[in-house]
Amino acid sequence: MTVSGRRGPGPRKKGAAGRGRSASAHGRHGRSRPARPRKKEPPVDAGGTRAGTDAAAHKVLGARRLLALRDSGRPVYGALDLGTNNCRLLLAAPSEHGFEVVDAFSRIVRLGEGVSRSGRLSEAAQARTLAALRICANKLRWWRVRRARLIATQACRAASNGAAFIDRVAEDLGLALEIVDAQTEARLAASGSCPLIAEDAREVLVFDIGGGSSELMWLRIRGGARQAVDWTSIPAGVVTLAEKYGGARVSREAYAAMRAHVRPALMEFARRLREKGAPALPDHLLGTSGTVTTISGVSLGLRRYDRSKVDGCWLERSVVEKVSEELRRMPLRERAANGCIGRERADLVVAGCAILEEITAIWPASRIRVADRGLREGILTELMMEDGTYGRPA
Repeated sequence: MTVSGRRGPGPRKKGAAGRGRSASAHGRHGRSRPARPRKKEPPVDAGGTRAGTDAAAHKVLGARRLLALRDSGRPVYGALDLGTNNCRLLLAAPSEHGFEVVDAFSRIVRLGEGVSRSGRLSEAAQARTLAALRICANKLRWWRVRRARLIATQACRAASNGAAFIDRVAEDLGLALEIVDAQTEARLAASGSCPLIAEDAREVLVFDIGGGSSELMWLRIRGGARQAVDWTSIPAGVVTLAEKYGGARVSREAYAAMRAHVRPALMEFARRLREKGAPALPDHLLGTSGTVTTISGVSLGLRRYDRSKVDGCWLERSVVEKVSEELRRMPLRERAANGCIGRERADLVVAGCAILEEITAIWPASRIRVADRGLREGILTELMMEDGTYGRPA
């Protein structure tokens, strides 16, 4: 299986109005009369403009730019990834460097909550997901999306009522989601992230730690072409492990049990790779999951998550071990207060650390490339390449 993928730019950062100081009035020198009450004014920023007025103008200009872009005739493509934990949408238009992101949406919905125990999508989880998908449907309509691929992954694959939920989405929202197999999921994740493979790398292990499953793919690079040597999908992710072993308070024993849970499947994949002539160690690992981006953000000491600082950076294995242990020992409230984790993922991140540490134990490459990109970017790249519009602005 050949894996395609070219570099596409990430979402542009939104600017923010500068923080200013309040304007003050001074009476004439030597006058003792009290100053007249003045109408309260917006603060003044460092450039001398009223911050409130400037922010409002920026918002208006931003809205006008979006309208102009939508009405320009440039085709807009959409990619939706409905996983066990997240619902994520990415909209982009072709550009000379690949594609330009015009809109995005992400919400933690926990669609797969409880599926590992009950085998079914709960009504509460379906309601949360439908609310998020309604926002996605509105964005797809507003942007007059030319082509889109909307996929559902492990939660809908594993749940006995997964297909019925997809039918419900189609009936209620008019969205045609498809439940993709694990191989397709792995291929798309690799396609979206492989532009971050080091130029001198010849053997790379790509992994995606998800909510209900984790995918791994070994890529061989020769003469600029990327070939998938083998791939695997293990039915364990941050949600399933946290539900089984706990996520709020994780003891050393529970953490070891999480690692032991995924070890046999990973060891079997390593055995298959050896039979196919893969070396014991890849040139580097490439991670495209919330786990590696979170560990990266925490290791960088970011007060708030910043994609521009995380996407494409390198992690040392020793840093992964250090941060993972810090997060395991950290009380839930401290994890929730961390700007790179947040309340909704605080009880899941340690399970992701356990999976990542087991991957790095079996393939102890010294470096891990961090990708804040993956499946959705892979979808967009493939759609545009099929249409011949990738890298060709209208």
